[in-house]
Amino acid sequence: MTTAEYLSYVVHEIHTTVVATVDDAGLPVTAAIDMMDCDENSLYFLTARGKGFYDRLLKRGFLALTAMKGKDTMSSAAVLIRGKVRELGYERIPALFAKNPYMKEIYPTEDSRKALTVFRVYEGTGEWFDLSKKPIERAGFTFGGAAERPEGYFITDACIGCGSCAAVCPQNCINPDGIPFVIEPEHCLHCGNCMEACPMGAVERR
Repeated sequence: MTTAEYLSYVVHEIHTTVVATVDDAGLPVTAAIDMMDCDENSLYFLTARGKGFYDRLLKRGFLALTAMKGKDTMSSAAVLIRGKVRELGYERIPALFAKNPYMKEIYPTEDSRKALTVFRVYEGTGEWFDLSKKPIERAGFTFGGAAERPEGYFITDACIGCGSCAAVCPQNCINPDGIPFVIEPEHCLHCGNCMEACPMGAVERR
C-alpha cells in the first residue's frame, strides 16, 4: 500500500487509536483518540484545550500511536506511527464534525465546541504489521518529508551459508539461495533469533 492508503486505513478502517505522549516527569501517558481525517501526508484529530493531553502535545510537539483492527491476535492488522504534531486551531472543526457526526452527541452546541482545537500529524514514520497473513506482513513508510529509518536485521558478507539462522526463523523469511543469505524484511518478526544463532556474527541489527 502507499503512504496515503496506510493513513486512510487508520482513519476509515480503525479510527480509534491509542496515542502516547510524554508528561513533565518524562513518563509516557496514553489516551484513546479518534483520527478523524487524513490527506496524503497527514492525520487530523481534535481535542479540548482544557485537557492534559492538549498541554503535552504543545510542550512536546510529538506523539506515537497504535491503531489495531481484528477479532483476535491472529486476525489483526496494526499501523504504528510516530510523528510531529502542530495545532491548527478551530477553523477545521466544522469539517471534522461533518465527517464524524457522532461528535455532535458529545459537543451538541456551537458554544460547547469552542473548547476544541484541531491537531495535524504532519511529519513522521510508520509501520504496517499484519498477523493475519502467512507469513506475517510488515512494511515501513514515511510522510511529510521524514527520513526513513530502516529497522530489523540483515546478513553481512561474513555469512558462510551454514543455515543456523534459517533453522530458527519462525516465519521462514531467510532466503538461502545465495551467500550471504538474505532476510526478507517484509516477513520478519524482528525477533533476533537469527543474530543469536549465527556462529559467525554475520547477522546485524539495523
